[in-house]
Amino acid sequence: MNESDLKALLAPLPVSWWEADGGLRVVDSGGGAFDDERTARRFLETLCADHGGPAGPAGAGPYQASFEGRTFDVNWPARDEGADRHRSRGVAVEVAGRPDHGPYASFADLTPAAAFVRDASGHYLWANHAYAHLYGTTREDVIGRHLADLDGPEDVTRFLALDRDVLTQGRPVRHTLTYRRADGTPGHAAGYRFPVRWGTDRCVAGIYVDVTDYTRVLDQRRRAEEDLQALRDHSGLPCLRLSPDGRVGEAGTAVAELLRVRLSDLVGLPADDLLAKTPERGALHRIWDDLVGGRRRSARASAVLVDGDGWQRRARVHLSTVCRTAERVSSVWAVITHLGLRQEAQPPLTATQVRILALLAAGRSNADVAGTLHLSRQAVDYHLSRLRDLLGAATRPALVARAYVLGILSPQAWPPRSDTAAHPLSPV
Repeated sequence: MNESDLKALLAPLPVSWWEADGGLRVVDSGGGAFDDERTARRFLETLCADHGGPAGPAGAGPYQASFEGRTFDVNWPARDEGADRHRSRGVAVEVAGRPDHGPYASFADLTPAAAFVRDASGHYLWANHAYAHLYGTTREDVIGRHLADLDGPEDVTRFLALDRDVLTQGRPVRHTLTYRRADGTPGHAAGYRFPVRWGTDRCVAGIYVDVTDYTRVLDQRRRAEEDLQALRDHSGLPCLRLSPDGRVGEAGTAVAELLRVRLSDLVGLPADDLLAKTPERGALHRIWDDLVGGRRRSARASAVLVDGDGWQRRARVHLSTVCRTAERVSSVWAVITHLGLRQEAQPPLTATQVRILALLAAGRSNADVAGTLHLSRQAVDYHLSRLRDLLGAATRPALVARAYVLGILSPQAWPPRSDTAAHPLSPV
C-alpha cells in the first residue's frame, strides 16, 4: 500500500493525521475525524497549546487529548533526524465522545466483518452494521435487544453457552458457527469470540466473517468431486488426472486394468512412461504445452499406449484442463477412447512408410505410390525393403496383413489409413 492508498483509506475514518514543519505549522493533513479543515487546524492548535507550544507534542509519545467534548488517542513521534528532520508526522484516533460507542468502535462500524458486544445475560451492548446485516436489520434495532429476539431457542442456548465458556476461560476462542439468516436459510460464520471490559462489566465480544457463500461453494465442489470420483471408478471409462508437470495424480481402475499395472504404481508416474516413442508422442507434447500454458482448454490427440507387459495399443485421448484460477491450470483430465487392438511393440515407422502401407493396402502399384508421394522409384523400393525388415514380412500382401495386425492401419477405415489419422481422408 502506497501513501495515496493509505490516505484514501483514512479519509472516512474517525482519524486525523497531519504533517508539520519545524515550526509545527501544518503542511498536509487529512482523515475523517473532522468535517472541515478549519476544525482540524483548531484541533492541532489545541494539541500544541496543551503541551507547551510548538516544541511540546512531537516526541511526547502516545497520550490522550480532549477536544470539544471528544477524546482522541494521539501519537506524535519525534521528528526524523534524517533528510526530513525539520518535519514531523502525527495521528489522532477518536476513542470517545459519541453515544453508545466504546473504544475504537468507529473503526468496527465500518469493517465488513460482523462484530458485537453482549453482556453475560445475552443483551447486546453494541453491534456494527455488518452484524445487523446478517439478520436483515439495522444496528439500532439490535443494540439493547436480547439474543432471543434475533435467534431461535436452540441457537440462543448454544450462543449463551459459548459466551459462558469465553468468560470462564478468559481468553479468545476461534471457531465457526451456524445461524439462521433473515430469510430463514442457514448461514455460516467464522471468527473469534473473546472477553472484554465494557465500562465496569465483563462482557463478550465477537468478530466474524460470513462464510455462507464460501461454504456453499466448498460443498458444491465436494459433491462434484464425489460424483467425478464415482464416474472415474465405476463407469469403466479409462481416465487419469494429470498434474501440470505431466504426472499421474489420480487414475481410475479401468486405466490400471487397461495398462496392466497396479493402481498404486500408476499414481505419481510420469505420463511419458505410458507412451510409446512414436510421432504421436511429439504431437501430444505440443498439445500439452498449449493446454498447461492456457492457450487451449481442451484437445483431442492420438497416442500409442505402452502397458506393463511392453505391448502397445493405439488410442484417442480427450484432454480437458481444470483451472484453479482464470490464468492457472491446476490439472488436466485425460480420457482414453477409441482403443485399438493390443499388439506387440510396433517398430518405429515414419509418416512416409505409413502412407506407403496405406497405398499398398488400397492395391496401388509401386509406380502409383511413387507418383502419389512424389518419390523416385528407387526411394519407394528402399522404403519397401525397410518395411519388410521392420515388419518381418517378405511380400506385399504380408506387409499389408502385418500392418493391420499390428494396428498400424485401421480395419474400420476405407480408403486404408492409420487408426490415428487426424482426417478421414488422410492416411496418417
